[in-house]
Amino acid sequence: MKLTRRVKEILANYESDNPGVKGNLARILMEGKLGGSGKLVILPVDQGFEHGPARSFAPNPPGYDPHYHYQLAIDAGCNAYAAPLGSLEAGADTFAGAIPTILKMNSANSLSTQKEAADQAVTASVKDALRLGCAAIGFTIYPGSEAMYDQYEEIRELSAEAKSVGIATVIWSYPRGGNISKDGELAVDVIGYAAHMAALLGAHIIKVKLPSAHLENAEAKKVYESKGIKIDTLPDRVKHIMQCSFNGRRIVVFSGGAAKGEDAVFDDARAIRDGGGNGSIIGRNAFQRPKEEALALLDRIMKIYQGKE
Repeated sequence: MKLTRRVKEILANYESDNPGVKGNLARILMEGKLGGSGKLVILPVDQGFEHGPARSFAPNPPGYDPHYHYQLAIDAGCNAYAAPLGSLEAGADTFAGAIPTILKMNSANSLSTQKEAADQAVTASVKDALRLGCAAIGFTIYPGSEAMYDQYEEIRELSAEAKSVGIATVIWSYPRGGNISKDGELAVDVIGYAAHMAALLGAHIIKVKLPSAHLENAEAKKVYESKGIKIDTLPDRVKHIMQCSFNGRRIVVFSGGAAKGEDAVFDDARAIRDGGGNGSIIGRNAFQRPKEEALALLDRIMKIYQGKE
């Protein structure tokens, strides 16, 4: 595998990491249709844990089978496939070496009553990631939640262990709980803060939601307004999130969110591209569609990132 100049530039930003971690980041960055470009499209399928099987897979029943998602990610030319332990185990032998995988290390579920103290349980280990040949571990934090400090300590330990054995770390950083309003969960100041905290916690790849122009924190709002930080358009806001992620020294991918129309998905991808983001991590908007539709959608997203439309 010959690395492109762009991939070498990205890897150079990870100055403390060993060859194993950089090699696994290179595996992800060089995989699929976007391989070598510095852009990423990752298929995440942890929604069965989060929302339940029927809500996740009844719209496209082949999705009840974990093999379906492995094959979808491969056929689409994704950079990686992310899933919880059981899902990866269910196809580990059939798809060994076929695509870089990310082991989602913690999960919540919609049956929980926890709101202000939003939290997730650790459901896998770094040894599992090694055993399954994963390129990275994935972990969700909830900045703003009353449980966030415990989450930060959990990922500190898991990430240190993963790095010691050459495995990269992906952090899902989703503000919620505490005093954050529903609008505040997507506020540009809060998303920027969440991305920055993920970088400070040692993430190699950061996953956040696309931010709105809403400003949640009164003290932050004063700074945004007095310093004239540009947040009017979605590309402006993506650019700002990249700035908050060590001025673009960390890979940032943006969540596809809830199921939406194709035009909205493509508009999001253009905004991410134009704002300098690294790409999309898109689950329900792909796997809940019939396979041919999903492949066409993912292919067009990749063409947008390639600058072909």
